[in-house]
Amino acid sequence: MTFANVGTLGTKPGQRDALVSILLRPSPGLRDAGCLLYEVGINDDEPDAVFICELWESHEAHQASLQLSEVQAAIQEARPLLSGEMGATRFTVLGSPLQNVADRRRH
Repeated sequence: MTFANVGTLGTKPGQRDALVSILLRPSPGLRDAGCLLYEVGINDDEPDAVFICELWESHEAHQASLQLSEVQAAIQEARPLLSGEMGATRFTVLGSPLQNVADRRRH
């Protein structure tokens, strides 16, 4: 089943855009590792936070991706920008009403 990881990364003051820049770099290895969606966002009401929404083919695919050299390099580069405040919600995706609509249109 599809695995979702939705979270926040707190940054040191003024470092949000630098972190976003790292997270938005093209990373073809993620798709190859089973990443279906990787979205990065901000909220101006929280100037020191970055929001991330990931969908993966499985929890195992997500875990394995953390060992990719490009991911390890991004983590090392991002680490000094982080405040240490993080939040995450992980869950198994059961379905989507949008997906069901698309499926019905194809049949």
